[in-house]
Amino acid sequence: MTATVSARSRWFPFGTRPEAPVRLLTLPHAGAGAAVFRDWGRGMPEPVRVCPGQPPGREGRRAEPPFTRVGPLVRELAAEISTSVRSPYAILGHSTGALCAFEVTRELLRIGGPPPVHLFVCGRPAPQHPLARSELAGLSPPELAAFLRRLEGTPEAILSDHELLRWKQPLLVADFAVNECYTFEPDTPLNIPITAVVGRSDPGAGEELMAAWKEQTTGGFALHLLDGGHFAIFDHAPRVHATIAAALREQAVPGAPAPDRAAGGPAPQEAGQ
Repeated sequence: MTATVSARSRWFPFGTRPEAPVRLLTLPHAGAGAAVFRDWGRGMPEPVRVCPGQPPGREGRRAEPPFTRVGPLVRELAAEISTSVRSPYAILGHSTGALCAFEVTRELLRIGGPPPVHLFVCGRPAPQHPLARSELAGLSPPELAAFLRRLEGTPEAILSDHELLRWKQPLLVADFAVNECYTFEPDTPLNIPITAVVGRSDPGAGEELMAAWKEQTTGGFALHLLDGGHFAIFDHAPRVHATIAAALREQAVPGAPAPDRAAGGPAPQEAGQ
């Protein structure tokens, strides 16, 4: 990595990499923060530089109340991107972050901000498919642990620490509300490529629901299936990194050959909210 990093902000605590050929803004799943994507900066191939996003209510923004609806969140984030992120850039979101990535792209187009060159959505059904409500606010710590255990990916040490779960519960409730209280508003499909990535055994986002993201773009679509569940993108990070870099190489190097993204074709076989 080069040493040059842009001035940090609340939304991008590790900087926005103005010197990079192309930036990848990442938005985390419910209950997580920017740190969950920080290691991706060391593993991402050229020409991509990772810029983890930090919603309020976690890590360095713990004192700020978290958003409970997607609209206010994406309006604030779109304003931040418009003023602090240099093009070209892409956005990747996992689970709740995937919904935020989609809606912040639509907001940027509404306000005339610089749109991303690519949208990566992971582990979240296409937005036109409503989600069931989880009602996390009323769960006891053992019930919350059981719910998170079904999603997989949360260390057992956290699930067995009921005091820690009780402390994290308000943030999880807020983040799940962002995702599950969302109402899709039909609009013109994006003219931006979308790549969807999901674990084959993800309990909330199967292949059919992820394939439906194709309806949200006229700019090309690819679906990648990974072995594993809801957090498969982290279990197979090197493969996901290679997929991202291949998709973005043409945006960073004008005239470079387009990556092999047979839109709507069969999902590549992988190694292994």
